[in-house]
Amino acid sequence: MKLIVGIGGVTNGGKTTLTNSLLKVLPNCCVIHQDDFFKPQDQIAVGEDGFKQWDVLESLDMEAMLGTVRAWLSSPQKFARAHGVSIRPDAADTDILILDGFLLYSYRPMVDLYSRRYFLTVPYEECKWRRSTRNYTVPDPPGLFDGHVWPMYQKYRREMEADGVEVVYLDGMKSREELFHQVLEDIQNSLLNRSQASAPTPAHPARPQGPGLGGGHRAARPAAPQPDTEWLFPFGESVQTCQSGGPSRSPAPRASGPSPRTRL
Repeated sequence: MKLIVGIGGVTNGGKTTLTNSLLKVLPNCCVIHQDDFFKPQDQIAVGEDGFKQWDVLESLDMEAMLGTVRAWLSSPQKFARAHGVSIRPDAADTDILILDGFLLYSYRPMVDLYSRRYFLTVPYEECKWRRSTRNYTVPDPPGLFDGHVWPMYQKYRREMEADGVEVVYLDGMKSREELFHQVLEDIQNSLLNRSQASAPTPAHPARPQGPGLGGGHRAARPAAPQPDTEWLFPFGESVQTCQSGGPSRSPAPRASGPSPRTRL
């Protein structure tokens, strides 16, 4: 059972924080960060707004990112082991991939690969304030947020909605714990539903015939084998305190050296 989860949305909305929390508890879980696929600085064009176009799809090597996703799809457990993720024996038939990024749903060849698409939002003022508190390898020049970052976010969100891409909107103003529990429960339910849907339906045995077996008595039907889903809800109320266990994060191979930008 494979599940690809997208954690997308606005810059500084809490995407990577949420992703890291999920990685600690989801079994056999790998992550691919879209920021690892930025093109080199000398390939980033300057737009009509006068700014380097970091927040457009063309700034990213999306073909390389898609190739990495396909590598996971072809052999999830081989991919996991190559990235330092241990396979849990109690969930060996479950493989999860999280994609984390700000333009996850704008690249058409990848849109239909997602099992779940989440989209974090925060208001303009909050987003601008969060952005101002961050230190980037390539610092934001004056006016970048209002002149480029926010307009591009609005543009791509409008396009996503116009294209009918279905997402689950998440309120980035909620606490980290609340967002984590909301998404974790949704993913767990999705996995549980898939497990139940894939469980084989037993064939009904023919009613026995012959003397001594009449009187309306039927042979008992064997119980349907149930998938092992105990691991889906092992945490109870203490899930928010998990600090250890589960796979360690190991980023996807970079397409072109270290990322010049770091986002949340």
